[in-house]
Amino acid sequence: MKITFLGTSSGVPTKTRNMSGLALGHPDSKKWSLIDCAEGTQQQLLNTPFSLTKLDSIFITHIHGDHCYGLPGLLGSAQMAGRTKKLIVFAPEGVEAFVLAAINNTQLYIDYKLEFITVSSATTLVTTDKLEIRSWPLSHRVPSFAYQFIETDIDQALNTQKLAEAGIKPGPTYALIKKGLPVTLDDGTKLDAQRFLFPPRAPRNIIVSGDNDTPSLLNQAASNADVLIHEATYTEETLLKVGEGRQHCSAKRIASFAQAASIPYLLLTHFSARYHDSLDSKNSIAAIFDEARQQYQGKLILARDLNSYQLMADGTLITIEDNCPA
Repeated sequence: MKITFLGTSSGVPTKTRNMSGLALGHPDSKKWSLIDCAEGTQQQLLNTPFSLTKLDSIFITHIHGDHCYGLPGLLGSAQMAGRTKKLIVFAPEGVEAFVLAAINNTQLYIDYKLEFITVSSATTLVTTDKLEIRSWPLSHRVPSFAYQFIETDIDQALNTQKLAEAGIKPGPTYALIKKGLPVTLDDGTKLDAQRFLFPPRAPRNIIVSGDNDTPSLLNQAASNADVLIHEATYTEETLLKVGEGRQHCSAKRIASFAQAASIPYLLLTHFSARYHDSLDSKNSIAAIFDEARQQYQGKLILARDLNSYQLMADGTLITIEDNCPA
């Protein structure tokens, strides 16, 4: 499961950061999902291997512009790229009306089927042979949601030592056992496939959160999560200055939650434009990291545009190539 950040700034872009967007590659597949689509998202995608013809589904966390203003342009580009397959957009109420207004008023031509599904509660949105995708309501000025991606196709490894001890040689029988199917040998012996398979590993589990001032709303979702991707718009000091009415999260609050929930990997994003990448800046983004590190002992990452990570089958998150051109 590949995670690529397409935008990591909150509200407005900066010289080094676009606004919210994230590409999530599906396990063992060329399909991928897009979570949020700010202006400039399709431009960012040009620096990645993700194709609009392979885009499986879109998930919008909430209707604020820095999370959805890029949708009409991206949908038009998918048409021009030759897309023919139906595309489903999961989003809170209002997003469909916004997109259709843009399509109708700009005469944007789309001949592939476009379907909108309104997200309004905690529910299972999608179940396939690869993924189960759930929605979780959050706390923000408008309805906002987290989306959870849970692997469903867990391949059990063959216990070749037990097979050898039973006198079973490699061949078609191995393939049947690996599929979990009962096998009858030539001498009439019946084999229970589970005797020769290792226990299934834990499914990979990623949460991508929209804007949210109450991390505890993700308590249930976080119980078995490997990775939590969550906003850290401000430090705690700045959050208190701007006021609770902004309904965003500080690095301290989300890091404290992730520590209490024992989440192995915390990836922070959606940083206020006041925080700069330069360490010499008064408002250095290093302050976000330092505040979160004081609360959280797991693997902590501050997202950067076009950086990618791979969640491996064993639950390990590794850094992969930086997609950004030199």
